[in-house]
Amino acid sequence: MTLEEIGEFGLLGELERRGLARGIEHDAAVVEGLVVTQDALVEGVHFRFDLLSWRELGFRAAAVNVSDLAASGADPLALIVSLGLQGETAVEDVVELYEGLNEAGVPVRGGDTTRADRVLLSVTALGTSARVPGRAGARPGEVLVVTGPLGAAGAAFREGRLPRPPLRVEEGKRLAAVATAMLDLSDGLAPDAGHIAERSGCRLTIDLERVPLAEGATIDDLSFGEDYELLAATPDPLGFPVIGRCEEGDGVVLALHGEPFTLSGWDHFR
Repeated sequence: MTLEEIGEFGLLGELERRGLARGIEHDAAVVEGLVVTQDALVEGVHFRFDLLSWRELGFRAAAVNVSDLAASGADPLALIVSLGLQGETAVEDVVELYEGLNEAGVPVRGGDTTRADRVLLSVTALGTSARVPGRAGARPGEVLVVTGPLGAAGAAFREGRLPRPPLRVEEGKRLAAVATAMLDLSDGLAPDAGHIAERSGCRLTIDLERVPLAEGATIDDLSFGEDYELLAATPDPLGFPVIGRCEEGDGVVLALHGEPFTLSGWDHFR
C-alpha cells in the first residue's frame, strides 16, 4: 500500500485507526485551552514564484493557518514559523516574506530556519476559542452555509496568478456560536463537504446553482480548492448564503438545477 494508492485522507485515517494520532479530523486541535493548527507550503507543490512574490507567499502562509483558526471560531494569538531556504537566498527576500506574514495581523513569536534545496515554509498558528464546532456534529434538517464567493482561486490560476486568501476570523466566531460542524474550503467544495458528511454520519446535499461564485469563476473552478471560505452546518444561517442541507444518509450529493453534477478536488498524493 502506497500514499499514491490511499491518498492524504486515507493516510490520516490509517494513523487514526492505529491509535498513532488523535483529533486529526478537525481543522485545528484543542490543547490545554489553546487552539493549534499547522500548515506547510512547499515550493513547486503549493506555490511557484512566477505566480506570487515573497511578500505574497508570507501572507498566504499566515492566511491559510488563520483560516483553520477561523473554522474553529478562534481568535488568533501567534504564529510560529519554520523556514527552509537555499544559502544563496537574498536577505531582502526573507524580509519581504516576514513582512507578508505580518500583514495577516497575527504576530510571529518564534520558529526555526534551516538549509533546504527549495523553499519550505511551515507555520503553526495558536488561538483561543469559546466553542470549536469540529466536523462531527452536523444533523439532518440543518442548512449548509458559506461565508463568501467560491472559485476565485481556480479562476485566478487560469489567468496565471493566485489571489490572496480571505481572512474570515470574525465570520468564524459568529458561526461557531451556532454551527454544529464547520471547516474551511481548502481542498475543494466536494471533498471538504465530504469530511463533514463522513464525520457527522449524514448526507450533505448541495445545490450548485445557489453557490455564490467569485467574479470570473465557473462551477468547475470549485474543484480547484484554495478558496479558504468557511463551510458550516447550522440550524441558523445568520444571514450567510445557504447552499444546501443536511439529510439522512451518507456522502455528498451535488446537483445543478436538479441534475447530478460531479466535482473533483485536491489530494496531496494523487
